[in-house]
Formats: sequence, C-alpha cells, structure tokens
Amino acid sequence: MTVTEDRPAAAADAPAGEIGKARTRKEDQRLITGRTRWTDNIQLPGMLHLAMVRSPFAHATISSISTDEAKGATGVIAVFTGEDLKDIQGVNITAWPVSPDQKTPDHLPVAVSHVAHAGEIVAVVAARSAAEARDAAELVDVDYDELPAVLDLKAAATDEVLAHPDLGTNKSAFWQLDSAGQGSGGDIEEAISKARDGGIVIEREYRQQRLIPAFMEPRSTVVDPTGEQVTMWSATQIPHVLRFCIAATTGLPESKIRVIAPDVGGGFGGKLQTTPEEFATLAVARKLGKPCKFTETRSETMVSGHHGRDQWQKLTLAAEKDGTVTGLKVELMADLGAYAAIVGGGVPVLGAWMFNSIYKFGAYQFNTTNYYTNKTWVDAYRGAGRPEATYAIERLMDELAVEVGVDPLEIREKNWIKHEEFPFTTVTGMTYDSGNYEAATAKAKELFGYDELRAEQKRRRESDDPVQLGLGISTFTEMCGLAPSRILGALSYGAGGWESASIRMLATGTVEVVTGTSPHGQGHETAWSQIVADRLGVPFDNVEVLHGDTQIAPKGMDSYGSRSLVVGAEAVVRAADKVIEKAKPIAAHLLEASVDDVEFKAGTFGVKGTDKGVTIAEVALATWTGHNLPDGVEPSIDADATFDPDNFSFPHGTHLCAMEVDTETGATTMRKYVCVDDIGTIINPLIVEGQVHGGLVQGIAQALWEGAEYDDQGTLVTGSFVDYTLPTAADTISFVTDHTTSPSTYTTLGTKGVGEAGTIASTPAVVNAIVDAVRHLGVNDIVMPCTPERVWKAIQAGSAVNTEGERDAQPHFDEGAPNQDPGAASPGSASPGSASEGSDQ
Repeated sequence: MTVTEDRPAAAADAPAGEIGKARTRKEDQRLITGRTRWTDNIQLPGMLHLAMVRSPFAHATISSISTDEAKGATGVIAVFTGEDLKDIQGVNITAWPVSPDQKTPDHLPVAVSHVAHAGEIVAVVAARSAAEARDAAELVDVDYDELPAVLDLKAAATDEVLAHPDLGTNKSAFWQLDSAGQGSGGDIEEAISKARDGGIVIEREYRQQRLIPAFMEPRSTVVDPTGEQVTMWSATQIPHVLRFCIAATTGLPESKIRVIAPDVGGGFGGKLQTTPEEFATLAVARKLGKPCKFTETRSETMVSGHHGRDQWQKLTLAAEKDGTVTGLKVELMADLGAYAAIVGGGVPVLGAWMFNSIYKFGAYQFNTTNYYTNKTWVDAYRGAGRPEATYAIERLMDELAVEVGVDPLEIREKNWIKHEEFPFTTVTGMTYDSGNYEAATAKAKELFGYDELRAEQKRRRESDDPVQLGLGISTFTEMCGLAPSRILGALSYGAGGWESASIRMLATGTVEVVTGTSPHGQGHETAWSQIVADRLGVPFDNVEVLHGDTQIAPKGMDSYGSRSLVVGAEAVVRAADKVIEKAKPIAAHLLEASVDDVEFKAGTFGVKGTDKGVTIAEVALATWTGHNLPDGVEPSIDADATFDPDNFSFPHGTHLCAMEVDTETGATTMRKYVCVDDIGTIINPLIVEGQVHGGLVQGIAQALWEGAEYDDQGTLVTGSFVDYTLPTAADTISFVTDHTTSPSTYTTLGTKGVGEAGTIASTPAVVNAIVDAVRHLGVNDIVMPCTPERVWKAIQAGSAVNTEGERDAQPHFDEGAPNQDPGAASPGSASPGSASEGSDQ
C-alpha cells in the first residue's frame, strides 16, 4: 500500500535474537495464496444456506408477514419469522451499561413486532443454495405500519420523536468524569471563569461523522447442530465472548458450544460484536437440525453491520494569556444508533481519559450523553473513543496557538509532560509510565523538514498563490491493552481484561503455543513465534501458534483495543517462564546437579562453572518418556498462564502532515506525511510498518473521504462503495515512518501497542493541515470529510467575513529557514479515483 523511506540499519543494530527481527509473516503463505479456509469456504454435508429478509423502513411496526410464496419457491426448505424463533433465538446483549439507570431496548436477532432501523432482520429463508435463498427472500411479503423516525443526533436529544416509544426517551445514559472529584485536578467551572476574566477561553464544536468499517471479508457464519456440541464457525474477532453470549441468552450450556474463528479477513472493531446474523443462523440450524450457513453481501455489511464514531463534541478550553492551559471541559453527544451494542455505550467513555492527551491541565471535566436514533447501531471502530478525543484536543491546540500568536508546535511543548516527569499522573488520575514527547517531535520535525515547509508556506501566502500550503500537527498518546480487570469492573464493564496462554512442549522438541487472542490480520502467529523462540531458545520454525477455537484455546478475551501484544503476549511470556521453571528440576536430575546450580540460557540448561548442559528439547523428550525423572515430579513441563495487567499501556507519537489546497476549487493534495511513533519494544518491525500504514490510511480517510449518510427517511444512501468513498493505495502517498523507544514498565517485554495508533493520530494532522492552509482566508474549521466542495464553501464563507473586516485568524509564526526541496515525497490525489476495498491490515 505504501512504503517507508529506506533507512538501512547498521550491522550493530541488528537484533541478536528473534525479537526485533523483520520477519515476513509465516501465516501469509496461506493467506495470500488462497490455501486458507475462510468461513464462507466451509462446506458441510446437507448444509443449507440462509438469506435474511430486512426492513426497508427505519422505524415501523410489523403488521403481518406472509411467507407462503417464499416457502413454495425452488430449493426452499423453510422460512422463519421472529415469532417462529422467539423462544430460542436469544438476544444481542450489551456488555457495558455505563450507568445504573441506562435505558437499553431489547435487541432481538430477528424482529418480532417492530423494527428500529433500516436493515433490521424480520425473517430468515433457508434453501439448498445461497442464490435460491436470496431469490426466495424477495418473495416474503411484510406489511409495515411506518412510524416517525429520529435520524439526527441533536433532534434525538429533544425527544420530540422517539426511536423506541416504549422507553419514553431517546436518552440512553449520562456519564461524567470530573477531575475535582475523580482525578487530580481543580474545579473546571472555576478555571473557565478565571480565564474569562483575564486569560483565554476557546469554545468549539466538532463533528465526528459516522463511519462504516470496511473489512476485506464480509461477515459469515456456519452452524453445525448435529454433533454432541453445537459448532459455530464465524468471521469474528471474539470467539470466546461469542460463546459466552450464546450460552447466556439461548439456554445452551456453554460446555455444549464450540466457536471457531478460522482465518478472518480483517475486523477493525467491525467484527467485535455478537451479531443478529450469528444468533439467527444458530436458531434456524437448531430448528431444522441441519448445518446452516449465512454469508452477507457487501451491501448488507454496510447497512446492518455496526457503524463507528458519530458524535457531536462541544469543548471549552481555558488558558492563561501565554497559552498555558488551565482547564478543559468536554460535552459529548453520542449516537448509539437503534440499539446499545456490545460495548457501544462505553466507546465514548473510553475517550474520557484521552481528551487531556499528553498535556498537563489544571482542571478537567468530561460528560457524555448517549442517545438512540433510528439508524444502524454504533460500536467500536479502530481506536474506539481515542481517535475522537485526539481529534478534539489536537484541533483545539491549534486554535490556542492562533490566539496566542505562536507556532502550534510551541504551544504543545509548553503544555506537554516532559520526559523527566514520568511516571506522570494526569488530571484524570491515569498514570502514564513512560514516554518522551520531545524526542519523537524532534525526529519528526527533522524528517519532515518543518522549518523549510513553514518558509515555503510564508512565501506562498505573500505571493497570493492560488494553491496554499498548510502544515498539520498531531502529538498524541493513547491508552491501549484494554485492562486491567479491576478498572473495567469499576466501570461496569461486563468482562475482564486478562488474557490466557498455554505452551505445550512436544516430545520432538517442537512447541505449541495456545493463545486466547484471536487475530484477524495482525500477525500473531509470527510475533508470538518470535517471542517464544527467544524465551525458550528454540528455532522460530519449531513454534506453532494455535488460536481462535474455543475447544483448543478454551480461555481467552480475544483481540481488540490493541491488547493482543501487551496483554496476550505477556501471558505467553509467563507461560514460557513457567515451562523453564518446571523443566529445571528435570534438567538438574539429568545433569546430576543441584537445581540451585542450574541456569537456563539460549535454550540450554547448564551447570554453573562447568560445560555440562542439556537442551530444552532434550528435557522435553526425557519428560515424555518418563524413564528417568526425579521422584515426585510429574511427567510434564507444559504450562498455562493468565495475565491481568496493572495498567493500560500508553503509546505516543508525533505526526506531521503537509497539505496543498487549491483555493479556487477546494481540491486538496497531500504533499508529505511523517510519523514518529513510540510503541515501546518492537517485536517485528515489518508487522509494525503494516499496522502503521493501514492505520494511517483509515485516519486519513475519515479526514478526507469517508462518511455514512442517511436520507430523511432513514435509508442509508452510502450503502455501496459507489457512494461510500473508500481510498485505494493509488489515493495515498509514500509515508515516512520512524520510531523512538520508551519501553513500557508495565510489560515484561516493554511493549505498548500499535494497532490503532495510526488511525488515532492521522485524522487531526490532516484536518489541521487543511485549515492551516486557508486560515488566513478566515477559515477555522471544516466539517469532515473535507471534500473539495466543503473546503471551497468554507473558503468562500471565510473570505466574505474577512472582506467585511470581522475576522483575521492568521497566526503569526516565527520566520522559518530557507526552503530545501520540501517536495521530496511524491504527491497523492486527495480525491479517490475508484472505490474498491483497498488494503486491510
């Protein structure tokens, strides 16, 4: 998709072991050659295919459903309505009630009496082929009584039209974090009042548009009810959570449920869900006693798979005249869509600890009010609450720089936490363990040519060039590694934050690693193999990583929130260390030495002060035979471990973006993008680059292209890639990426997490750059996505105001250094030429 500039490492920098080695992913051999088995590839004897009948209305009651014609269609075995399935279909649950009085409507997989969004399932057709099922679905005749729909978030707050009339309100829940009572700061109203008297108060309202996760593989489910256990294959991120939810809502014993996530083609949070389709497929399979498969079309993904973001953000920032921030007040309105998804209500809450970002604020208050509308439900999407928070504070820091009249990097440095201040407890009460914002920013500035580009910007403004240059900044941090369990419990989250792993030492010296994480493109098999190879001193190719099957890996909390490495791999490390400790007495016995004299290094147990040694593979074989073991020692060196972290991890970085804006047309072109991320210890640089590249494109896409739109009837009008603009590799440029390293003190390996960093940081960097390019024309905000039309309209509105002499928003930056060829990176188009899937990291 993109490449980084060549930076050959010195031989001395090459890693001595596996950790830090840029290995190609071992799983790619099967993934990119078609040798893997996606859920839709699964074929079982006698398997039936399902099609879902979906409501065309955003809000309606169901008067009647006639299935006779569909039942008589070719190949059709059965047609089921919600009424037919209501006793066994279960319910989609929410695992995160953010307040004790949260209002949560029942969300049946197949609607029985009413629908609350277009695309909701009202009937299921089972046929001998997928094509026959889809054809018959069109013959199901449903009579609806259409009801008024609430589609606008601010309109929902008035309760004039109710998404669920039985609830009596659209308000789901209110949640607050106040530093005066829950953190380590002062009173926010006092800080704002004081700033109004003699400082600076900035009030802004920003829109986080609704986005649609666009994973490569559409969701798919196969259920086989014919064995002793019900087996479900699903393209899911959460096989363990899914098994629990099925058991908790359908009456099936958990021991009778096996969930398998085979290779999964991307997720980005879009498969962090227990879906109506999974429950409906399970219910129909149980009814018919036959295996059943459902695979959605891309249009179904977009209309019924959960969406992301969708917030209004009202922010009030208080500062002293010199730009020292004294307080921040955040008031969110969050659109949940029609239902409270599994963690949907908690997504805005995740951002509560990140609006303060890397800065030292004296006072802080965060409020979110969650509302229901008659649109597709909203849940976690790559970053989940942290991109929204980072966008808001990084836009505000630019606004503060304008007010003070200094460079936006200077205002950030004035307020950020200095490297010598770590560990640092923020105004929210969160403790950041390590970081160095100065180092990341200095490296990013150098790679970017910051001063040279500022000088070029000045020349363009002075010459009234129709194509203006803007520089955007995002100095960010995030909290990832969703945990610890005790914190999640205090927030009423319905599950823990621990992770589990097992290591099995086979007689031939090879190793099986069983992990509770469930990858969908992150490269766990490769990274986990590297970690275990180094820890146990075995060859990389002798490590096999097993995952995604609740029968093979019975314990796990799965993959989301950049938790796999910092939580899941930590469990692997602990299991490996237990293997070594269990093997020591056996090795000592084989070496005829005291356990106290035995040390383990590079895969060999040796006796201190001698050249006697035995490899871990030899110990594994001796353990398997059981012929010569110490008395009282069991013949096994296998080990399990469960890790529950003490804190989140806190990656950070500095992202710099140069955008060119044609003031005559509104067209935008990305000139250069540099990011320097600090993610702690890097296990595999190649995997990290892939994660960063994919994350960057998703964040840039929100800034420039993507947005879900509904008409006034509640129909999704961006329901295909013809209308929902997804970028391709041709629409991006070659990014310049690098890193600094501040190892985490909360993890054995010093890792932090990288899966969401690019998405979190890039959106404000791009928008800040566009606004910076045209701020002197009276523009201080452009609603995302920043399409040419929106940019042009903002310029026209700003120019009109400037003509009347009402606004002069141009900041007064210091003089930059002479320009030194800032066009080193190839420019990329800002308007995608096609709408194909792009790449999935």
